[in-house]
Amino acid sequence: MTPEDLAALHRLAFTSERPWSAAEFASLLAEEHVRPLHHTYGFALIRTVADESELLTLAVHPAHRRQHIGDTLVTEWLQSAKAAQAFLEVAADNRAAQTLYSKHGFVETGRRKAYYRRAGAASVDAVLMTAALPPRQAAESPGKPSKTG
Repeated sequence: MTPEDLAALHRLAFTSERPWSAAEFASLLAEEHVRPLHHTYGFALIRTVADESELLTLAVHPAHRRQHIGDTLVTEWLQSAKAAQAFLEVAADNRAAQTLYSKHGFVETGRRKAYYRRAGAASVDAVLMTAALPPRQAAESPGKPSKTG
């Protein structure tokens, strides 16, 4: 997917807040530690630095929600993260996403008050969520010796 494709899908998926632009996606994709995960009707953008992996955004086309696309992307992220910990932030009013992340072992670890600005509505808190990843993933990170064998 091109930065333009990502921006178009992000705009469809996030109608209540400012969508990210193609230029913002291009800038993120140029970063050394950022990688995209693609699905025909969705994508996730991941940044992994040292032993932490962050979900920057996850978007699924509205017409294809509730088809396990988000679940597939989160599973792929966590299985390939090569980090000791994963974290993300999600809007407090996005219960479906919070349920998805909880299913994958994420727990609320904090909040950012009034973080998400809504057009014509009150701002919404960002819920910070964290999950510990299996030790094997941290052990297989680049620059760290494997503990298998």
